[in-house]
Amino acid sequence: MYHGQNLRRLRACVFAASVLALSASGAFAQGAMEMPPPAVGVLELKTHSVPVISELPGRVAATRTSEVRARVSGILQERVFQQGTLVKQGDVLYRIDPRLFRVRVASAEASLRRAEATRDNAKVQFERQKTLRERNVASGIDFDNASVALAQAEADVALAQAALDEAKINLDYTEVRAPISGIIGGALVTEGALVTGDGPSSLALIQQIDPVYVDFTQSAQDLNALRRAVSEGKLESPQPGQASVNLVFDGGDTYREKGKLLFSSASVDPTTGQVTLRAEFGNPRSELLPGMYVRIRIEQAVRQGAITVPQRSILRTPDGKAQAYIVEADGTARLRSLTLGQSLGQDWVVESGLKEGDKLIVDGVQKVRPDTKVVPQPWSPDAQPQAGGDKAPAAPAK
Repeated sequence: MYHGQNLRRLRACVFAASVLALSASGAFAQGAMEMPPPAVGVLELKTHSVPVISELPGRVAATRTSEVRARVSGILQERVFQQGTLVKQGDVLYRIDPRLFRVRVASAEASLRRAEATRDNAKVQFERQKTLRERNVASGIDFDNASVALAQAEADVALAQAALDEAKINLDYTEVRAPISGIIGGALVTEGALVTGDGPSSLALIQQIDPVYVDFTQSAQDLNALRRAVSEGKLESPQPGQASVNLVFDGGDTYREKGKLLFSSASVDPTTGQVTLRAEFGNPRSELLPGMYVRIRIEQAVRQGAITVPQRSILRTPDGKAQAYIVEADGTARLRSLTLGQSLGQDWVVESGLKEGDKLIVDGVQKVRPDTKVVPQPWSPDAQPQAGGDKAPAAPAK
């Protein structure tokens, strides 16, 4: 009897505990279902114009390059310049032994004086024959001979003067001067060497590197596609002289000076199918050196009515496709598949998948699930970024 009473009491306790557990479970489930929707930062999309930017490989080249050459032959006496420094046009770089050329100048001066003396004598004889002819004392033949002698003497003076000028020029050439301003490289000859005025070898090389040229190449196919898009009205060409050109180093840093597009080649390289373009950059600090490999970012067209989205709002599927959440009018989050174009700073250009007026979820993407309610709040670019974005995998769409 006693054992039966204990059994009934035990069954009653188990039943009561079961009822309490089921009640608690139901309350927990009801509380979970009643959790408020997450707050998200939302950006209302608007269309605007964006540049079509191409990033192309290029190399730096000097705007002017000149070989320093001797213009007269002789023994090199002195090197005046410091290698690797800036020289200005007209600076003396080398000196050639001038003694022989000074002697030639002195000889030419003596020849000129002799020719002048002969001319003066011929002029006196001409004046005398002229006076005698006027008095009918001398014959016409003597007058003509005096006139010819004077003309020959004047020609000899001119010839001697030209020889003297040449001798002085050659003497001046014994000082080898910089033909242009720029950075001079290493000396290619040393003191004591014999240099010749008509020799093929140069004494040094000067390169003008402020400003510099950057020659870069683009596929002829891509260039023609851009031109067709402009002609069809899909893109707009920038105004002449207004195309933005930026230079990027290997490390990703952007050069502080803006460039200017000079020209595009009128021919295509038959071996590579590339077209060569040239830009000019200021180089006051000599940061750009000839032969340096760089990349050029050039604005080649303008896309009107484009939509851009912050990169942090983009999700990626396992196969790399882009997706993003938008908020419907009733506060429901919908997942959209996107086709992305080029990147502009911290934004992506959207080719398809979004339209003007869509409300894009930028912040709080990691808290959103497809077809669930959210609380949209205006998003500001200055807002602190949250976890998620381009690296977070997208939730599967229902």
